Amino acid sequence: MLLATRMAIFLCLPLLLAAVLSAQSVTVSQPTIWASKPDVAAFETIENDRLAAGHRSIETLLAAKGPRTIENTLVPLDEAFHQINSAGYLAGLMEQIHPDATFRDHATAMLTKASAAQTAITLNHDVYNALAALNLSQADPATRYYVQRQLLEFRLAGVDKDDATRARLKKLNDQATEEQSMFDRNISDGQKVVEADPSELDGLPQDYIDRHKPDASGKIHITTDYPDFFPVFNFAKSDSLRRRVTIAFNTRAYPKNQEVLTSLMKTRYEIATLLGYSSWADFNAADKMIAKGHNIADFIQQVNDASRPLAKREFELLLAEKQKTTPGAKEIWDYERAYLSELVRRSKYDFDSQSVRPYFPFMQVKQGILDSAAELFHVSFQQEPNVPSWDPSVETWIVTDNGKPIGRFYLDMHPRPGKYSHAEMVPVLDGIRGKQLPEAILVCNFPAPTAADAGLMDYGDVETFFHEFGHLMHHILGGQQPWAGISGITMESDFVEAPSQMLEEWIRSPQVLAKFAHHYKTGEPIPADLVARMNRASAFGRGVWADRQNCLTAMSYDIYKTKPESVDLDKVTLDDNRNYTLFTPLPETHMWASFGHLGGYSSAYYTYLWDKVIAEDFFLQFDHKNLLAGDAPMKYRRVVLEPGGSMSANDLVKNFLGRPQNMTAFKHWLGEEFDANAGSAKPAGQ
Repeated sequence: MLLATRMAIFLCLPLLLAAVLSAQSVTVSQPTIWASKPDVAAFETIENDRLAAGHRSIETLLAAKGPRTIENTLVPLDEAFHQINSAGYLAGLMEQIHPDATFRDHATAMLTKASAAQTAITLNHDVYNALAALNLSQADPATRYYVQRQLLEFRLAGVDKDDATRARLKKLNDQATEEQSMFDRNISDGQKVVEADPSELDGLPQDYIDRHKPDASGKIHITTDYPDFFPVFNFAKSDSLRRRVTIAFNTRAYPKNQEVLTSLMKTRYEIATLLGYSSWADFNAADKMIAKGHNIADFIQQVNDASRPLAKREFELLLAEKQKTTPGAKEIWDYERAYLSELVRRSKYDFDSQSVRPYFPFMQVKQGILDSAAELFHVSFQQEPNVPSWDPSVETWIVTDNGKPIGRFYLDMHPRPGKYSHAEMVPVLDGIRGKQLPEAILVCNFPAPTAADAGLMDYGDVETFFHEFGHLMHHILGGQQPWAGISGITMESDFVEAPSQMLEEWIRSPQVLAKFAHHYKTGEPIPADLVARMNRASAFGRGVWADRQNCLTAMSYDIYKTKPESVDLDKVTLDDNRNYTLFTPLPETHMWASFGHLGGYSSAYYTYLWDKVIAEDFFLQFDHKNLLAGDAPMKYRRVVLEPGGSMSANDLVKNFLGRPQNMTAFKHWLGEEFDANAGSAKPAGQ
């Protein structure tokens, strides 16, 4: 396995008490990742010790005499991956979230070192030959699949090339790791601040205004952190403010990332061509569900065919809304998209997104997601108190199944300078049955609650929380494998968004919302009619959303599908916006510079739409009147999540659906609101 790429109903009281009591009795001997409170020197010692242990395991493998067996070959190889992955996970995490910039710099260096150790293994002829010589006739299917897939990864690394080529590939892979780290760091470190007059905050939620007091000169300061940016993007009446903040947000890493991304593209292209592929996109698809680079182009066209007719109908409604204040308008700027969508939802669907925010204070949402996941996945959660961490806000939780600990996770949920600015789940430790519990962390940027501020969340924030928690449960439940190399989310990487996108649908369930969506002042539950209007309004705009995702997918593919010298980043960005959306982009944004997925996902941003198709197919199998009823929840856990990377993702899909995925459920999801108006379906959520 290669290093991870950066990448309801109320519980009845007796059941809830039983879950809590069983969790309270759990103790875990596995120390937390920050138990020793390491400084930079101690952190590097931890990292170097893990890398040294991985090296010793490879030496043990190579020193084995006699026939190659699972015990003398696969066991030490997997231990090497276990140790190197652990080093890489921690280094990558600290690079993204540690409060101290110097510490982050050292973490970047250690990540490069861990990646180099991984590359050295996958380019080692003797290791490859030993693995290929294994007699697997008596091995279980998961072990056979693991070895088969690992041999493919070795070949994709170039293990079968001559010495000079392998040496060049090693250098290029080390270089790509450094360049990707710098690309990510430039975005994380690139916070910008926009000055605004207090009058420009008109339309924004009152709690947002309360958090943004004028300075001595009378100016408001708005950062490009998520809790500052998205409310402006969605709600600010001031067109000028939305435009300025959007430009600042999309230029966080410009011009720094121009040279970095161009260099990364060249490095990846050379890797691909040395390995016999025509482009990085084609090489990068070789170990994924989609298999071939040109299949990405075919998929982009399929999505475009499905979404464009609906997007045009939605665009006309948005344009009509704009013409109320700008008579004769013929185009919509991309930065106006969210604000106009909000106005349409108010005028056409009688729904104001701000009206649900009082029902979504951060602490209630967090508990509601924990409760929903506990019931859906039949697990319990227990917070570990007084656990050291790199920031005081970080929480540590144990996951238990029938009173037995099966994993741990960390919550780092609020923005701070230098921290990764998006939202993600990051593996921390691979699960190895009987040896190591899987661990993961959610890194998010939601409003931080205080004594005077409940940290009210937007609908989209709550949806993101569900999404990332879906990743987390996948890693934990799939982390009960005998091998580190098939633990957690180690299957084809273009499947990993499916479980998280499927869990997003839970926010539309009145039963799930009843669990936690209570007014932060009065305690009253969210009204049923408000939920119904919210669901109908959220169904509007799906065609535009799919177009936008398809545009990003095309950018990701077009940047990596050809020779880097022929790619003009601004031209690709503008052309794909024009080809796949109906909105006019701002040419001065250079949004590719802060499009972080061009680093980790590279050419594979299609994963989000690809997995949305799978997720909607999965969700169709649940009882939408009661998501927890019937066999679907436990079948989903057992068949989709628990296997981890022990089999092909294509098989996971077929085992759950009884067939390969298709576009039917996705197309229904896209047009749900318009179909409802035509009388062919009930309104969304009803």
